[in-house]
Amino acid sequence: FAHDHPGDAIVAHAQGPHGEAWYKAALADPANAFWLLETPLGAPVGYAMLSPPGFEHRHEEGDLELKRIYVLDRWAGGGRGRHQPSAAEAEARARGATRLLLSVYEHNAAAQAFYARLGYEATGLKQTFLTGGWGSTDIILMKTL
Repeated sequence: FAHDHPGDAIVAHAQGPHGEAWYKAALADPANAFWLLETPLGAPVGYAMLSPPGFEHRHEEGDLELKRIYVLDRWAGGGRGRHQPSAAEAEARARGATRLLLSVYEHNAAAQAFYARLGYEATGLKQTFLTGGWGSTDIILMKTL
């Protein structure tokens, strides 16, 4: 988001809803699952989270959400990022989910193309995502499992 969100909004987001306290609680909650993407030498370069849906729109029973999926730019591409969604899909199936939902920034064409290659489709729904009070629009995608 650094290319189109002000720095103070990103810092505020990292200190609040995307901060340490939120992650401690999320990691302790058994309803969530996390994956860490590492280099061959073990350095963390990305992560993903599977959770109950947190969208402002109605969702169906049997839905789970793939959220907080990030990979550092230098490590994106080359197939490395496919591990997180495929691991999340396997875990979602094991938990009895029938659909996996995710949201993607409407201006992130590369991520949208990535998810389309993995079989995710637009639901036609959008939601506002706040980053330190700075609003942006996310497109909600889904994949039938």
